[in-house]
Amino acid sequence: MGRFLAALASRLVIVVPYLWLLVFFLAPFLIVFKISLSEPAIAMPPYQPVFDLAGGLAAFFAKLGNLSFSNYLWLADDPLYINAYLSSIWIAGVSTVITLAVGYPIAYGMARAPASIRPLLLMLVILPFWTSFLIRVYAWIGILKPEGLLNQFLLFLGVIDTPLVILNTTTAIHIGIVYSYLPFMVLPLYATLEKMDNSLIEAARDLGCPSLSAFWKITFPLSLPGVVAGCMLVFIPAVGEFVIPDLLGGSQTLMIGKTLWSEFFNNRDWPVSSAVAVILLLLLIVPIMLFQRSQARAREAGN
Repeated sequence: MGRFLAALASRLVIVVPYLWLLVFFLAPFLIVFKISLSEPAIAMPPYQPVFDLAGGLAAFFAKLGNLSFSNYLWLADDPLYINAYLSSIWIAGVSTVITLAVGYPIAYGMARAPASIRPLLLMLVILPFWTSFLIRVYAWIGILKPEGLLNQFLLFLGVIDTPLVILNTTTAIHIGIVYSYLPFMVLPLYATLEKMDNSLIEAARDLGCPSLSAFWKITFPLSLPGVVAGCMLVFIPAVGEFVIPDLLGGSQTLMIGKTLWSEFFNNRDWPVSSAVAVILLLLLIVPIMLFQRSQARAREAGN
């Protein structure tokens, strides 16, 4: 009986994550994919489903041979969507690099700090999550606007003579993304750096290796898993970000999140907006899967 319960528990540990992915990822993805193959209609919801079991299984399978990918072809022919994808990837990529440059020294300092104050430093990193994300983004409007706190402070110091125009620019979007997603970069980096064996650095210094060289040859390579995890946690949500570009970037900002919102709620073109969402998901998921496969092959080759 005990062995049976242990075997059942081990199987449940494996099954539960797959059920979670099935219910909260695969099922919604299939629904969105189904809508992307539909045709727009003046109805509620505003589309004509292609797959409908009301006519029976025979009619359902008959429609499989008449699938139309016209919505995807429409996206390929319209430069608006292509430019929105490219702009989103560029803004998210630059923001991720900046977040890494800011977050790595923070995580490194936390990992090298005395063990007694590490919990306090960790709490300070997590502290922004205790405040609403929307309120934090709105706060940056008051900081970055021409008469905001940043310009007032720079004018007081005499650094500038006229207020800087930061709000409603790409720079404001970068600032918002870096601030909002910095904890997602710091936490995996800190988890990796804290586990690193400091005796490796001491051995390198005893052998005459300079501190900077020891960092690039030992510390940074060993922290690459945290770097990759942090970059993914920042880049993936930043590509589809809507709130930050809408509030800090202004109406002229071209990002796929705003384009998706416009298609859904302004144009009410659910099939095209679903196709936009499917392509965005594939652009993010496929590289991650290829990277994980290459990592698995590298680990197998190392063993």
